[in-house]
Order: sequence, then structure tokens, then C-alpha cells
Amino acid sequence: MTVLATSSASSYSGIILILVMIVAMYFLMIRPQRKQQQKHRDTLSQLKKGDHVVTIGRLHGVVDEINNEAKTVTLDCDGIFLVFDLNAIGSVSQRAASSEVAAAPAEAETKEAKPAEDAAATDDAASTETDAKPADSDDAADQDADK
Repeated sequence: MTVLATSSASSYSGIILILVMIVAMYFLMIRPQRKQQQKHRDTLSQLKKGDHVVTIGRLHGVVDEINNEAKTVTLDCDGIFLVFDLNAIGSVSQRAASSEVAAAPAEAETKEAKPAEDAAATDDAASTETDAKPADSDDAADQDADK
């Protein structure tokens, strides 16, 4: 009886070991790959005209047109327009919206700085005029004294 009990326990341990290896393989290989594929799909779905991209062949270009029906993208590579499969996009190096958003605050700061500069210039001009008037009166007084 003990021989049968030992052999059935070892067969269960073998099955458990195989199941543990399958679960480990899922968490170490399959799950990270699915996450990476989902991230790539999200990147492609957010792709728009003006984005700077790098293809899987390491060709750098700017998105000119996206055809979702045919799943193609047209890239402008220094004036040469090339059509690629949408899955050929490896990564997005610069988003078009980020450059527009970054430019908008810079313009706002420039507009705010201009009124401050104009006010400072007006104050400088006013102080120069007031400084000039007493200097003129002192010169006039010196000229009267010389006569």
C-alpha cells in the first residue's frame, strides 16, 4: 500500500511542477509581450499628421497622411513621400501636438514680456526727460553767470 501511495504522490508532484512552469512562462514571457503589443497599438491609434516617427527599418520621417482603411501611413522623408504599412512604425520620436502646445506658452510669455518692456521704456523716457530739464536750466544759469 505504501508503494502505491508513494507513486501517486510523485505523479501529482510532476503535474504540479509542469503547471508551475506553465504559469511562470506565462508571467515571464507571454504577458510582457502582450503589454508591449497593446502599447504599440495605442501608439499607432494616437498617430496623427505632423508626428515625427521612426520605422522598424530605422527610417526617420514626418507623418503626412494616415489611411486607416488600408492601414498605411505616408511619411515625408526630406521631401520624398513614402508609403508604409502602419505596423512598420517602430516608435514616435516627437508628437505634433507637443510642439504646438510648447509654442503656445512661449508666445504667451513673449506677449506678457512686451507690455512690461514697453512700460519700462516709457519710464526710462520719462526719467530722461525730467533729468534733461534741470540740466538745461542749470546750463542756462551757468550761461547767465558767464555773461
